Amino acid sequence: MELLIMINACKIASSSRVTAVIPCFPYARQDKKDKGFFDIPVDNLYAEPAVLQWIRENIAEWRNCIIVSPDAGGAKRVTSIADRLNVEFALIHKERKKANEVDRMVLVGDVKDRVAILVDDMADTCGTICHAADKLLSAGATKVYAILTHGIFSGPAISRINNAAFEAVVVTNTIPQEDKMKHCAKIQVIDISMILAEAIRRTHNGESVSYLFSHVPL
Repeated sequence: MELLIMINACKIASSSRVTAVIPCFPYARQDKKDKGFFDIPVDNLYAEPAVLQWIRENIAEWRNCIIVSPDAGGAKRVTSIADRLNVEFALIHKERKKANEVDRMVLVGDVKDRVAILVDDMADTCGTICHAADKLLSAGATKVYAILTHGIFSGPAISRINNAAFEAVVVTNTIPQEDKMKHCAKIQVIDISMILAEAIRRTHNGESVSYLFSHVPL
């Protein structure tokens, strides 16, 4: 509502064009998609280039890692990252009873003696990724990292991460994490401000945004 009011104010003030930059769009969640639709042009930005850069710079054994999706729906995401790192991927098939409750997990892929990197678009209560971390360790993974685009971290999320066996839980700063980081030393942040800034510059100047789908602006 705040965004709509501000857009309306800009239009009333005779702006020629209004571009909304929304780092995290919560209404795109699976359990929110029945809330309505719109037909305004959208450029979807991807965290993948920044994630690849973080993996190469911060995980010494990244060449012996395996990229894991905590659910079948994220298979396309992890295969893309695995291909660009030239490593293998695995996925965890979960049967869910209802939203935010995980019933049973089945690991598809071999993680034995490898560094497992869980990749997901968002984590809310963190039940799924913490169960997935336990599954990976019991299957023989040497270390487990989690890399998430949006760290919502509601309810018991922080205590679950603290009690889980993650080396690090890495999120972008689409949602401010300073307060959460005070209570959880495992949380690390990838700064995406340069991606947003370059997207704004390119949109304003009528340039292609697709360059950002595979590159991190300097």
